[in-house]
Amino acid sequence: MNSLQLTRCSVNTATLGHREPIDVTIDRIAAAGFGGVAPWRHEVEAADVSKIAKQIRALDLKVTGYCRSTYFPASTQEQRQANIQSNIRALNDAAELGAQCFVMVVGGLPEGSRDLCAARMQVQDGIGALMEEARKVAVPLAIEPLHPMYAGERSVVSTIDQAHAIARELDPNNNGFLGVAVDVYHCWWDPHLESALTSIGNDNRILAYHVSDWLVPTTDLLLDRGMMGDGVIDLKRFRQSVENAGYAGMVEVEIFSRDNWWKLPPEQALQTCAERLQSVC
Repeated sequence: MNSLQLTRCSVNTATLGHREPIDVTIDRIAAAGFGGVAPWRHEVEAADVSKIAKQIRALDLKVTGYCRSTYFPASTQEQRQANIQSNIRALNDAAELGAQCFVMVVGGLPEGSRDLCAARMQVQDGIGALMEEARKVAVPLAIEPLHPMYAGERSVVSTIDQAHAIARELDPNNNGFLGVAVDVYHCWWDPHLESALTSIGNDNRILAYHVSDWLVPTTDLLLDRGMMGDGVIDLKRFRQSVENAGYAGMVEVEIFSRDNWWKLPPEQALQTCAERLQSVC
């Protein structure tokens, strides 16, 4: 397996902690030699979408994903519909940015609910409601399964197989607009990982691949992701499995690290990302 070239690597802007205006972050990522960027909605929506899109094109960066969807489940039909409309607006921004996919973190249980099955049905219905818009603006929807520790509040979709089942149900003919974002942080533990990757690979539904590492101990389940090589994930083996499944796209680093990497100078974080992507991934 060849080492990664930085031109095949992307940086999710969360990796730098959202500490600077997004135009500054994008310039930093390009100057560090990366080939792609994955911006977050709140940063883009606080700026001018058209100007950000123009900047990204001028720097010849690929947009590996647009993060992220509004959660789908809600306690009322009105709120569920509002969530869908929010996602439609974001899809149109993703199209203007030239995003390769719109990353969907689907949401957990509505407040006061214990009905996991109902929440999952709301997710499936919500994704289904976005399919026509995704085709219209030519931005694929990428369901990102999250680690099951997030099932209560962030995602009732916890495995690649679950995400794949939704994709097959809603898009049985595989028209290219519904697939899966594979994030090592969320999927590395899955005993069915290899077969799940093979399955979505055979369906050509791997739309994005995200890397970080799992620290032991992990001091915060959301904001203590590790830099690649600092944790226990076999990242080289994982990439080999993803590529064996047919994925030939970009590798996106996405690290939430409030007490470590977000406190260091952004250029130091980017330099370390570059070194680790090429040495341990």
